[in-house]
Amino acid sequence: MDGVKVVIAGGTGFIGRHLSANLVTHGHEVIVLSRGGDQARAEPGVRLVAWDARSTSGGWTDQLRGADGIVNLAGASIGSGRWTKRRMAEILTSRLTATGAIVEALAQTPAERPRVLVSASGIDYYGDRGEETITEESAPGGSFLARVSQQWEAAARQAEPLGVRVVLLRTALVFGRGAPAFRLMVLPFRLFAGGPLGHGRQWFTWIHLDDLVALYRFALEHDAVKGPLNAVAPDLRRQREVAREIGRALHRPSIMPAPAPLLNLALGHQSDLLLHGRRATPQKAERLGYAFRFPDLPAALASTL
Repeated sequence: MDGVKVVIAGGTGFIGRHLSANLVTHGHEVIVLSRGGDQARAEPGVRLVAWDARSTSGGWTDQLRGADGIVNLAGASIGSGRWTKRRMAEILTSRLTATGAIVEALAQTPAERPRVLVSASGIDYYGDRGEETITEESAPGGSFLARVSQQWEAAARQAEPLGVRVVLLRTALVFGRGAPAFRLMVLPFRLFAGGPLGHGRQWFTWIHLDDLVALYRFALEHDAVKGPLNAVAPDLRRQREVAREIGRALHRPSIMPAPAPLLNLALGHQSDLLLHGRRATPQKAERLGYAFRFPDLPAALASTL
């Protein structure tokens, strides 16, 4: 895929900025759909186009004509703000309305329609799964984020009857400099108060930012990639082992546990992000020939920290 046009919805966030910069570096034309429409927030070489993420009005749909692919990253952050009922409703509806608008715009673009839609999803699709080994064929879970991911993916799949190849990137916690969730995760270690979360036996899924960006490009460029794709590194660890590696990388202790009742009290439903685990594998990506840049946890932490 050389020198093509890619449209990114919600591309001014952390992942979107890095993805758009990478695509520009590889010679692609990148259009970012942003509710702010502020060109100052765009990466060099990227053009921002305003949209409201709720409808096909405003002329942004014209950007789809002649585009090779569209990436959907739009949705309220799950990491900022306590999960009140109102916030949880916003997390869900922001994803469904934006994805619905994208699919409707694709339906309105019969000529020169993008051939692929790569839509973000979460590894939380599988819920809290204990010791079960998870692949893309595994059943969904029943947690709040699992239900959000299921409905989000179902909305994106509405593009398939239009002849659009749909890829669903079920993304784990991202390791990267400046990554919001990772920064919060390592903060207790920097303050000499890090350690296991809950009992620490839950399986922890992660992916380095460079691999996540590369997987988006892999999904855009390879016609064999379709349906769900676990965006997780192959080095699966229990959470207490991850805590130990973070402590080692920062030269800090990793023995201060954060008990589950305390996390539940402090965070409410949001504690699921820390306490739930799943032994998810990147089986499909590896089978299709993707080679991870950072397959090992210590190397990923060294690069990030």
